[in-house]
Amino acid sequence: MRMHYVVFWLCILISFPQYVSAQTRETKSAIGIAFDTTSKPIRFGITHLEKALQKAGQSVKVIPLSVNAATANISIRVLADGTGSTPGKEGYQLRYQNNTLLITAVDATGAMYGAMDVAEQIRMGKSWKTLTSKKVNPHFTVRALKVNLPWSSYRSGPAMEVHKDVCRDLSYWQRMLDQMAENRFNVLSLWNIHPFSFMVKPTNFPEANSFSTKEMADWKQFWTSLFRMAKERGIEPYIVNWNIAVSPEFAKHYGVKERNDTSAVVKRYTREVVTQVINEYPDLAGIGITLADWMSNFKAEGATLPDMTPKDREDWLEETIIAGIKAANRPVKLLHRSVLSADPGEMRRVINNAHLPDTTLVEIKFNWSHGHSTPVLALTHDSHSGKRDDGYWNPLPANYRVQWMIRNEDFFILRWGQPDFIRRHIAQNTASYVNGYFVGSEGYIPAKDYSHVDNAHRTWTYAFEKQWLFYELWGRLLYDPTTPDAVFEASFAHRYGLKSGKLMLEATAAASQMPLRLASFYGSTWDYTLYSEGFLAPFSASKGFQDDVSSFISVNELIAHSPLDPTYVSIKDYVDLIQAKKTLSAGKVSPVTLADWLDADSKTILTHVQQLRSTTNATLICELADLETWAYLSRYFADKLRAGVSLQTYRLSQDRSQQQQAIALLNNCLNHWRKVSELTASHYHEVPYVDGYVSKENAYKDAQYFSWTKFLPQVERDIKLAEQSNVIGEK
Repeated sequence: MRMHYVVFWLCILISFPQYVSAQTRETKSAIGIAFDTTSKPIRFGITHLEKALQKAGQSVKVIPLSVNAATANISIRVLADGTGSTPGKEGYQLRYQNNTLLITAVDATGAMYGAMDVAEQIRMGKSWKTLTSKKVNPHFTVRALKVNLPWSSYRSGPAMEVHKDVCRDLSYWQRMLDQMAENRFNVLSLWNIHPFSFMVKPTNFPEANSFSTKEMADWKQFWTSLFRMAKERGIEPYIVNWNIAVSPEFAKHYGVKERNDTSAVVKRYTREVVTQVINEYPDLAGIGITLADWMSNFKAEGATLPDMTPKDREDWLEETIIAGIKAANRPVKLLHRSVLSADPGEMRRVINNAHLPDTTLVEIKFNWSHGHSTPVLALTHDSHSGKRDDGYWNPLPANYRVQWMIRNEDFFILRWGQPDFIRRHIAQNTASYVNGYFVGSEGYIPAKDYSHVDNAHRTWTYAFEKQWLFYELWGRLLYDPTTPDAVFEASFAHRYGLKSGKLMLEATAAASQMPLRLASFYGSTWDYTLYSEGFLAPFSASKGFQDDVSSFISVNELIAHSPLDPTYVSIKDYVDLIQAKKTLSAGKVSPVTLADWLDADSKTILTHVQQLRSTTNATLICELADLETWAYLSRYFADKLRAGVSLQTYRLSQDRSQQQQAIALLNNCLNHWRKVSELTASHYHEVPYVDGYVSKENAYKDAQYFSWTKFLPQVERDIKLAEQSNVIGEK
């Protein structure tokens, strides 16, 4: 018996190394991923999945679908669309079948998104074996970024010129397109006045540009590579121009004006060059047009150009851009912008007559140039009256859909991210006639980061990389508004090696309320009527008193200005109400309530920043400094609102205690601004702001360049206004 016992354990000891070896082989066996290896979008998604699995300690084996894909652990397949259970365009489904994780889609872009979803869940600590089955379809079919180009740019000056080298570098565009695909953006729109002469040497108008053969070849290689890279990431590239415009070389050679010249030669050139560009760039997906400022009365070079009626503008578009599109050897999509010189009836006529195979995009600015304000649609860009024009969607269009343009002219330097604002925006503005959003700026290009000082914690190369959360939130939530905060918290944790990103997301969300609250309270229209992070309003928006002293929003201007959000009540109207002993209507927000909200935001930010101070990550410390800056800007705005209420009350009642209260609050404001100045001076340069051409004509000189420190004298001036002035309007 004892001998049998010894033999038994000898057998165990002999076989144990083989058992351990088998277990090790099972643990270390590669995860097989089967997919169409010829598809560039799917390959892009797989790269993210491979990295996530490898970081989780698992090796990866690529299995082409043409081989024995049945052995794969994860299988990615593009299926024919046709069943109710199949995901829609750019959607995907995750499910298990015979211990294999299946990622299915009807197109390569959807499959790419599915692979990146799995990668994200693995990074968040899940196993590829235990993911929740789900089907995801995009909420909007158009999820577009607006990026201005620095050549032939609509805005001019240093804020544009500083980007010229970076924007000719394909490395920049590769990184930009990578983040777009990762964040589920699917349209890249590139904007300048006249792109065509940078893209082709026009066959019948070679004088349209002065590029040599070598220079033209370089441009051709640039555009071809850019459009191809976009396509490989499931992104459609568009070029968008302002009409009517030709190049300076064309104008000089043919003796025409650069702007608004409706002569036969310009018309023929425009039609032919559109066709040539489409034919020479097979990956270009669409062409956008802007019925721009100079198609109505517009002063240029000392002359007033003739006015064009809405019908004139649309006729010109029909005879040039649309005719050029239809003459090309393949179809492209049309983006028809709605701006000041547009008319919904004339636009409908031209789109109906065009009979284009794809749905036309009609982009409308949401709350003009300041979409980062209230999610309530208070005004559109197509009417000088500032009222909404529902003719674009009433009645429901058959062959076009609307995209809201969310312009950002309000914060370029400080980091921003408010997921609930974006979710509310989408919830309130989704409609049967809306199929997407454009997001981007006019006076800012997210290329070269010219605001941040060079130091060790500047670990990003490009400006959009510093503002990573802005793009992640907009892109992911436009694709799926139900994307939970946990995803964005995980992004913070992954980026900075945190156990949890919850505090960072909460602090950032609270910080990002300040510019939204200011733009909702201080009504504005075009680009330079408000710059929220700087507390500037260089130009009048015709919504209240402006003292013409500085771009900085003085306490007098804050008192008299009208809100954009219809639920907000101005300081002037609120004090009138209180003095008349009347009650604020239900649902209205007083300046005092708004100030309380801002203080609550500030408290949240500073509490969370204090909890995160122990970090040694220098780039995270930089983010914390931005958050702290927003906190003191929130306090500044809150106390300035209260000061405005006290000062206006004094002016109506002559109660000296109210004047003293205003002075005390404005001194608090000075302390807050000094803190803002101190925080930002250690991270940021003074930067160019207002367009060079505009500033030379009639902008305040102090708006050409911006830093917070520069406006300390204007903060101090508010105190003097409270001490000395008895009437709004005194300077």
